Amino acid sequence: MMMKKLDKKTSTYKIDLSAIEEDGTFECPKCGKAISPDDESEDNYQILDTTVVNDELAELVISCAKCKSTIKLTGFQQGLDA
Repeated sequence: MMMKKLDKKTSTYKIDLSAIEEDGTFECPKCGKAISPDDESEDNYQILDTTVVNDELAELVISCAKCKSTIKLTGFQQGLDA
């Protein structure tokens, strides 16, 4: 029986966090896995890259732990004092 080799290309998505309500939790656009900014264990995602502009986080690139999709997160609140 012949098996077809599956293409292992990953999908890339862009999410604007400023459009997300509540606590910032969102679903992976491909598989629906819940990803929360409060999850520091990296069980649901892995941080791949960060972009910092003027000492502030501008973009965060993560990979979904379930489907391996690449997700670029933008829309971080700029200029707010903690």
